Amino acid sequence: MQNQENNLNEDIAQDKMLKGSAWMTAGSVFSRILGALYIIPWNMILGGLYLQANALYVQGYNVYSLILIISIAGIPSAIAKQVAHYNALNEYGVSVRLYKRGVLLSVIMGILCALFLYFFSPLIDNGNPDLIPVMRSLSWAVLIIPTMSLTRGYFQGFQDMAPSALSQFVEQLFRVIYMLIAVFFIIKVLRGSWVTAVSQSTFAAFIGALAGLLILAWYYFRRRKYYRSLVRNSNNQLHVNANKLYLEIIQQAVPFVILGAGIAIFQLIDQYTFFNIMHVATSASNKVLDQLYAIFAGNANKLIMITISLASSVAITVVPLLSESYTRGNKKEISHQVSAGFVLFSFIMIPAALGMTAIAGPLNRLFYTNVNGALSANVLAFSSIVSISFGLFTVLSAMMQGISQNKVAVKYFVYGAIAKIITQFPMVYFFKEFGPLLSSAIGFMVVNMLIIGSLDRQFKFRNDKMLSQINWIILFSLVTYFVAITAVYAGNLLVSLGMNQYGRIGSGIVVAFASLLGGLVYVYLTLKSRIADTVLGHKAETLRRKLHIG
Repeated sequence: MQNQENNLNEDIAQDKMLKGSAWMTAGSVFSRILGALYIIPWNMILGGLYLQANALYVQGYNVYSLILIISIAGIPSAIAKQVAHYNALNEYGVSVRLYKRGVLLSVIMGILCALFLYFFSPLIDNGNPDLIPVMRSLSWAVLIIPTMSLTRGYFQGFQDMAPSALSQFVEQLFRVIYMLIAVFFIIKVLRGSWVTAVSQSTFAAFIGALAGLLILAWYYFRRRKYYRSLVRNSNNQLHVNANKLYLEIIQQAVPFVILGAGIAIFQLIDQYTFFNIMHVATSASNKVLDQLYAIFAGNANKLIMITISLASSVAITVVPLLSESYTRGNKKEISHQVSAGFVLFSFIMIPAALGMTAIAGPLNRLFYTNVNGALSANVLAFSSIVSISFGLFTVLSAMMQGISQNKVAVKYFVYGAIAKIITQFPMVYFFKEFGPLLSSAIGFMVVNMLIIGSLDRQFKFRNDKMLSQINWIILFSLVTYFVAITAVYAGNLLVSLGMNQYGRIGSGIVVAFASLLGGLVYVYLTLKSRIADTVLGHKAETLRRKLHIG
């Protein structure tokens, strides 16, 4: 009887993880795709100024990302975790009070960090005065994004991922629309400065955030009767005073800041060291270094963030689930969820990363034309492989937070950051623009191995079944890679019969052809072998019937 109950709980948790991941994956991926697609018209409008503009854009965004993470202070993830904790105790009233206290904290943090970014930008411009207006334009977004992110965390604590996913997409949609209209008007109509165009491109983050916040407000008012009914039917036995709620939020939030900023911290290390090391290693001009920086930190990074967002969707879903199991003290359930999270991550991330590696050439040409074509494609291909370690860090750090082992996770991240700093100079000196990616991969590999070891010691999540499933996923992903790269060569040959295969249209056709063929092969192999059943559950059988796969 106990085993049946455990199996039922595991199935329910698996369904929650799948449903949540589906929503978060859809919202995250579509918003990332939008965030990458804008590059094509943005590039066309700016023309020859594109690489300079993109380097400035990326440098501004890297600083903004860190300030934004500090302003958010890990509060959304902390709120999601604590809301899930109190909901598991049937204390929904405490969850609501926690959210309201969090809103006040997020408003204060948003104001303080926005003021810092606006007034102190001349001190952190890295010797580039063009960065000042860009960072000041981003300070407006810092005002409201913390509150928006907090509200997303509140919904996620209720296992309700749809509001977060939709607001994420709407945020990106309005950001891109404003950005393209503003840049077109400044460059083509007013014949204005490209620095002004970049500043308005970054100010678009505020417009998008405002739209995303309005979507969340709409959802909240639609569902407030439901939340009130949960509060009325709560146990109402816990009475947590305001100071304790603030203390809980801050204690949970601080480690989230460091871990949530992990990738951004590594990118800032690149931003503030790459140019100096390259001046020692080469005699390249600042303009050339700007272009190289834009290629690996801007161009490639925008595209690999699409695949990393897949990992993020898994990470966001797993935190409240693990928190519930941890609250109940169910080690077996935690072990199952960690194993399921690993398999789900591998099922999505590995084929996506290898697939992007296979189509790196035409994909790079589609977004960035054939300028620096071979170098840009190689950097993108290498970045795609490295992105697996980035994505794994996102999931692992979320798992550690879900089981309240934030301090341990932060300690391991510090070790990884030290490894990144130690290897940064030799990697950049010898491998140039590939160096920052190599040192980041080494840093995240250190963190990932330490966390995996810690989780396995506590919960014995590594088992023959899980390892077998991941091995099959890796094998099918490699088959998919070879099919996709063969399709790229065949597609180039076929497209060249009617048009320039290295142009945007020709490259787009090749990308679509190779992606579709590779994707179909991966779907067929995982459904045929029943590996997909582990991830998709009963939906896999439905897909097999529809696709006539025996």
